[in-house]
Amino acid sequence: MLDLTRKKAEEVMSQGAWLASMSETFRTELLRNAHLQKFTANQIIYRYGDPVGGMYGLVAGSLTINSAPPDATPRLIHLGMPGAWTGEGPFLTGQPRRVEMRALGGAWMMHVPLDALEQMAARDPGVSRAIGMNTVFTVDVLLRIVHDLQKRDVGRRIASVLQRAGWLGDMPIGLSQSDLGVMANASRQQVNMAMQRFVAAGWVDYTYRSITVVNPQALRQFSEGDGSE
Repeated sequence: MLDLTRKKAEEVMSQGAWLASMSETFRTELLRNAHLQKFTANQIIYRYGDPVGGMYGLVAGSLTINSAPPDATPRLIHLGMPGAWTGEGPFLTGQPRRVEMRALGGAWMMHVPLDALEQMAARDPGVSRAIGMNTVFTVDVLLRIVHDLQKRDVGRRIASVLQRAGWLGDMPIGLSQSDLGVMANASRQQVNMAMQRFVAAGWVDYTYRSITVVNPQALRQFSEGDGSE
């Protein structure tokens, strides 16, 4: 993964849906307190139950979000999107981490420590509402995931997962057929059959443990179609 300048990192994060919707004053202050960090492939950024901590924003690379109810093993549910932030839960609740986040193929991230967030909020009560808005953006993503999983046709569920992976752009994504099966609630055989179809259609390129989304628009159109295959 190529090195990244601080200026470029701030540009990427400023263009993300959440920060782009915030005031320039808040955006500038948050980024002033952010530290640029590099994570290697498969490095855990935080686990379920870890002590309270700050927010993270994905600048470049890829990461996985793994979660489950407290009495179950965390499973892969989502891929991080450059420009997106997460990890504000401990600031808002004072409670430990509720999900696991892991760098997939390596990642550059912005980290704003918890004490910096608390100092910002102490100076400006509006900061808490601004940070809470990121949770609303996260809920929007979770609603998309639930919507996709409710599709009866397994091929359309798999296409939906791939379409969301297309948010990462045309970079290869280190997902296996088993990973896709977990995210789409599908068997490995079902994933294999769907991938053969999507490759033949020119929508994705695929190797044993790497997927490149070539045409996310076609995947979205197919995934939202009526009826079954």
